[in-house]
Amino acid sequence: MSAASKAIASYLAIAFGVAWIAWELAFRLGAGATPGNFQLYILPGSFAPAIAAIVVRRWITREGFADAGLGIHARQWRYYLLAWLLPLAVVLAIAAEAGALGIATADFSTQTAIKAMGREPPAAIAPYVGYIAVVQLLVRALFFTAILWGEEFGWRGYLQQRLFPGRPLLAAVATGIIWAAWHYPLIFRGYNYPGHPWLGILLFPVTAVLLSIIFGWLRERSGSTWVPSLAHSATNVVGGSLSVLWFYGIADPLWVGYQGLLAWLPLGALSLWIVMSGRSRPVARQQ
Repeated sequence: MSAASKAIASYLAIAFGVAWIAWELAFRLGAGATPGNFQLYILPGSFAPAIAAIVVRRWITREGFADAGLGIHARQWRYYLLAWLLPLAVVLAIAAEAGALGIATADFSTQTAIKAMGREPPAAIAPYVGYIAVVQLLVRALFFTAILWGEEFGWRGYLQQRLFPGRPLLAAVATGIIWAAWHYPLIFRGYNYPGHPWLGILLFPVTAVLLSIIFGWLRERSGSTWVPSLAHSATNVVGGSLSVLWFYGIADPLWVGYQGLLAWLPLGALSLWIVMSGRSRPVARQQ
């Protein structure tokens, strides 16, 4: 086995081992797939990819962090903006598809979800709750970026750059499949696809590959791991939350969820554009 292969194997062993052990302990200690505090239970495992990348870079290969993309490059602001707003555009596309196909009509007011949660907003702001929710989630995504860095520093900041050098599409596909498999303990417990764990095992790799193409492109073009971290945060916070709020109780998340079937069209269209335009190719720059 070559030194590069040993480094990748070490990274995967740590990333999978730390996360899966942490998640299994969390479940055995009573964490379920639905409580509001579930994110706190799985949080330690979410940093496993970053831990793995740091250990490999520092102590196994001793290559350091020159190409880790730790800087924040203000001149690449447009990629930060795209990473932040893309999930909102994707959920709007899902809503348009769902309406066109007769699957469901999105409740942009979020009133159905709010009433189901037993909450009643003040009458003065009730007509604007849907807009307020979007703004709140966009702001929250900024704060959660540091948490999602725990994944992206590993997946896009290390692994995707080292799998199949010079072949970015193949690297994105391989990373996406590995990344999806890393989530399997959560999917089996019903976290990503409630009520459809086995279908989730089959469907999530497709979503993960599409996101790997997009996140990898953002990482390469911006030169910073913080951009895909922001994109990942916005995907979870904005995309994941709005797809629930807008379709709560009126459509199966298997279709309208951010990881559902209807999301494949907008995510696939952007991925196809990235690949066909050659924008996924590495960019020569000083780290």
